[in-house]
Amino acid sequence: MTADSLLPPSAAAEASHQVIKAPASWMRPETHFLRAMRSPWYSSLVQIQDAFTSATVAFWSHRGVRYGHLPVTTSAVSSPMGLGSDSQPVTVDMFGIETFLADSMQFGLEYLCRLSGAGAYYLMPSFRGETSDPTHLSQFMHSEAELPGGLDVVITIVEEYLRYVTSELVARCEPVIRAVAGGLDHVEGLIDNPSPFRRVTFDEAADTLNVDCGWVRDEGRWRTLTRAGERELIARCGQFLWVTHWDHLAVPFYQAVDATGRALNADLLFGPGEVVGAGQRHTTADEVTAALHAHDVAAVPYRWYTDMKKAAPMTTSGFGLGVERYLMWLLRHEDIRDLQILPRENGRSIVP
Repeated sequence: MTADSLLPPSAAAEASHQVIKAPASWMRPETHFLRAMRSPWYSSLVQIQDAFTSATVAFWSHRGVRYGHLPVTTSAVSSPMGLGSDSQPVTVDMFGIETFLADSMQFGLEYLCRLSGAGAYYLMPSFRGETSDPTHLSQFMHSEAELPGGLDVVITIVEEYLRYVTSELVARCEPVIRAVAGGLDHVEGLIDNPSPFRRVTFDEAADTLNVDCGWVRDEGRWRTLTRAGERELIARCGQFLWVTHWDHLAVPFYQAVDATGRALNADLLFGPGEVVGAGQRHTTADEVTAALHAHDVAAVPYRWYTDMKKAAPMTTSGFGLGVERYLMWLLRHEDIRDLQILPRENGRSIVP
């Protein structure tokens, strides 16, 4: 069976004529679902999402990494917990108890690493308190994994994962990808090149860029890259660039640090900018306690996390990949809002 035969007739016809385009129906959410049902773009997107999910499961199953069934509510958010974060958690009321929708399930995956020796993963929605724009979604699909070992371990596995998933998507969805992206040279460049991705430290990246151009934000105690800075680095250094060892105060408190005080973390830049964030975690409870203090984060919500490290110290590293940002690169598409089957925006009621 060919990939064309998996498409509805209208989508297959459009793919053969290279005219699959996003209808931007999310701009009118009250009628989006009606337009999307007739759109080759969205029927093709369902096919691509299915292939991505199947490839992810196959990749981790082959390595003995376990899928975790984790709750979407939490009392201890993770990703926004850094001075350099531009995102806020999403608060909900659960029968009179204030809690959060999960911005990441990294903490849960760290816990599962104590129960599954090879590590754990999941593919589920994450929620962020930010406004959607061409490269951000307030609700997005998150492919995350946590594995025993240090930063180099997770960097290597991310590169293997990206090549595997991309190969599977091309095998199953080539006509659609070609029709939307206008060719396959960008994916072939990834699949056919087995070399490790290029790495630069944050210090090297900052030296390359000009602060005055708005590419690096310097807050005195810490620095971070702007979205424009990420794209400028890609333009200068090429796609699939790891930026490693950021200022520790610019990243969440749970990232371990090296002997120089730099974070043991890495962001992978390609397509729209950062698509993967990775890092090594603190091993001991004392390290977590010191990091919470340094980051001005209240320790009480993370007491369980500290207790876990005290009861079972373990060095793990993990990553999170934004699926829709990956699809922006795969499809050479400029607006992430076209990559949700059912759009969601913070502060807005949208049906269905």
